[in-house]
Amino acid sequence: MSLKRNLEAAGMNVLRSMDPEKSHGLALKALEMGMGNAPGDITSSRLKTSLAGLKLPNPIGLAAGFDKNATALEALSKSGFGFVEVGAATPRPQPGNPKPRLFRLSEDKAAINRFGFNNDGMEAIGARLANRPTNAVIGLNLGANKDSENRAEDFTRVLAHCGENLEFATVNVSSPNTEKLRDLQGKAALSALLAGVMKTRNGLDRKIPIFLKIAPDLTTEELAEIAEVAAESGLDAIIATNTTLSREGLQSTHKDQAGGLSGAPLFEKSTRVLAQLSKLTDGSIPLIGVGGVSSAEQAYAKICAGASAVQLYTALVFGGFSLAETIIRDLDNLLQKDGFINVADAVGSKREDWL
Repeated sequence: MSLKRNLEAAGMNVLRSMDPEKSHGLALKALEMGMGNAPGDITSSRLKTSLAGLKLPNPIGLAAGFDKNATALEALSKSGFGFVEVGAATPRPQPGNPKPRLFRLSEDKAAINRFGFNNDGMEAIGARLANRPTNAVIGLNLGANKDSENRAEDFTRVLAHCGENLEFATVNVSSPNTEKLRDLQGKAALSALLAGVMKTRNGLDRKIPIFLKIAPDLTTEELAEIAEVAAESGLDAIIATNTTLSREGLQSTHKDQAGGLSGAPLFEKSTRVLAQLSKLTDGSIPLIGVGGVSSAEQAYAKICAGASAVQLYTALVFGGFSLAETIIRDLDNLLQKDGFINVADAVGSKREDWL
């Protein structure tokens, strides 16, 4: 193990001994100070791909939630990720739910959070995005204020304010921590919401791709409705999935805490949803696989199940920030081993294994 990895491991041990939300804040501060892994673009002819018209050096992205307030954009642009999603951002700043609201489930390699869209608001986040590095693919997760009288309008307001400094934006109606937010995944509500978002997007100087992030707890019928609405609305991609409300098979002390579960226990469930959605959409819309990815093998499995790209976050809590570089380089080797000339050729190649 290199000196750099040894130092990272020591730092991770210290962070894991602290309150999870406090350690998350310190990890962000360390990144802002230039103390994170910074390999720059990691790419090859096999890894280069496109997602909804976006050219990516590799298909591994950072999921929303790590950098909620877009404070570490410079460091993240050098971290090796093929794309980065920040946020969620709401029109007005909001403190989120009472603390403690983040729980580390070490035995399960998982986390439970009930943050409730805590963020600095679109004005502050928009100002940081206006000064962002230009050599990265950066997207913003759009959210709604908890006390908003018109949540659907909140998504359009954030997009209108921040859209000019983004490569993509994600409509997040799948967080379990804002009451009744997941109700917006219903067909009629989602159609109306997306109509407003797409109209706003079409009014931007640059028509950036719009993604939709869905929950893993949807029924087969609900997934079919999502696929139908996605096609009708002109969505550019679907992110499958957000955190789960399931607690099946957990061992850790905090297993019964309220909130969304992320990390290793989500891998199989989210990958099955991904495969179902891949079959329902029949390759007509790109999918981004997220949920429980902590290795190149798991990222590869998401791709083979139907994902054009993959995101991760919780695994970094346990594996350190350099894990991203390891996953990307190992993914390249896995693609080469299986004879794929490009990662796009592997998308959906083993979907039936997950259905």
